[in-house]
Amino acid sequence: MNGYGFWTLLRKEVRRFMRVPGQTVLSPFVTTTLYFVVFGYALGGTLREVGGVPYGRFILPGLVTLGVVTNAYLNSASSLFVMKLQGTVVDLLVSPLSYGEVLAGFLGAAVARGLLVGLVTWTVAATFAGFRVAHPLLALALLVLAATTFAALGLVTAIWASTFEQVNFFPTFVITPLTFLGGVFYSVDMLPPALRAFTAANPVYYLVDGVRFGVLGASAASPWLSVSLLAAVTFAAVGAALGVLRSGWRLRG
Repeated sequence: MNGYGFWTLLRKEVRRFMRVPGQTVLSPFVTTTLYFVVFGYALGGTLREVGGVPYGRFILPGLVTLGVVTNAYLNSASSLFVMKLQGTVVDLLVSPLSYGEVLAGFLGAAVARGLLVGLVTWTVAATFAGFRVAHPLLALALLVLAATTFAALGLVTAIWASTFEQVNFFPTFVITPLTFLGGVFYSVDMLPPALRAFTAANPVYYLVDGVRFGVLGASAASPWLSVSLLAAVTFAAVGAALGVLRSGWRLRG
């Protein structure tokens, strides 16, 4: 175990995203404020409560989840892809670090960025909707698992991608639609049966619903089902990222 090398890589990755605080902190601050102005107040005027919960507070967990997974993905994907373009990824592969340590360094920094953005998002949203969290450890555990999953998917995408357009394809056409259709702004009980079945097949729905249980203490699905599914997906995503990284596919040469 090369602990010093791992911490060096982790610090380097954290410093990389902390050099752009406007993108890391200011952007989610503005975005969350706009979401609350547009959805919290515009829809909140007609849809005051969902399941007995004020609408502004109901959408808070989903907004936090969206910020965490998007930024965790973007951090690992953009970092590794730029290293590929610059050719410096070869230096990393021949360094005295195991593939597991390289993976842990990237994932650790991506999770740190995701949770930082999640904290900023929650602070802004809670200013409007209240700061009480029913099950903070459960909510944090789900967000860490989610950030790890999407950070690992970001690494796999960066290894596969050959253009920035391909790197941005996943968050634009997969993460955001699945999150928005995963019950961020509505309850599954409000949907007709056909759309309810579609939502139940969306894995992000269980993530959002699990975080909602952690924050609000109430959810449509079982929170333990959410934890189990997310843990299985995290294990598969990290395993896939480690396998692709170890193979050297599109990294060497």
